[in-house]
Amino acid sequence: MELLWFYVAIVLAISDTVHTQIVWKIFNKFYLILGGIINNSVNAPWKTWIIHELMEAGFHFIFVSIVFLNLEIGILAAFIHFVIDVSHTLLISSHMNELEHRSLHFVIESLFFIAIYGL
Repeated sequence: MELLWFYVAIVLAISDTVHTQIVWKIFNKFYLILGGIINNSVNAPWKTWIIHELMEAGFHFIFVSIVFLNLEIGILAAFIHFVIDVSHTLLISSHMNELEHRSLHFVIESLFFIAIYGL
């Protein structure tokens, strides 16, 4: 139980990688069409982006909840991942490479779960 924070952060990192592989390698054309439909429906790029982030959070909720068989952990994982994605896009203006992006997520998510499960 003492390392639960670490396991959750690892599974969330795996979930992010799986999400990227599924969306951009398997369902790329469908995802682009879905994005176009959403964008036409809401008529605002920022709303389309938020919907994308919410759908990604939903994916992480499902993935992490199944791995840990715990809805609370799934909700917390989806929440922190969503907050980090939105925050770093709004607050960090420079483009981050893949390693920097994953590292930022892992560090903040680890600290978040340490605060909840590690203390």
